[in-house]
Amino acid sequence: MKKLLFICNQNQNRSKTAEDLFKGKYETKSAGLYNERPVNKNVMDWADVIVVMDEEQRKEIVKRFPNEVIKKQILSLNIKDEYSYGQENLKKILSSRFNEVRSII
Repeated sequence: MKKLLFICNQNQNRSKTAEDLFKGKYETKSAGLYNERPVNKNVMDWADVIVVMDEEQRKEIVKRFPNEVIKKQILSLNIKDEYSYGQENLKKILSSRFNEVRSII
């Protein structure tokens, strides 16, 4: 089973919802970039695939973890930070965007 790490800015809404939504189909974890306990090397090493919510997050991950990301697949879902945790509309968008890139995994 593939290990997916979902990342957004605070790990409160988008990435946390994605972690819960895809749990069971994949091994999932989520992390934030700018929260009290930001994404770290251990969780980056754990993941097979890194899923970010926007391109700025992809750039930040590459900057922070150049040695780890070189071995990883990074996918961007291009979802704006305008949703709350578990929001039905967010779940629909996550499912739709993830289905568009799922064949790459």
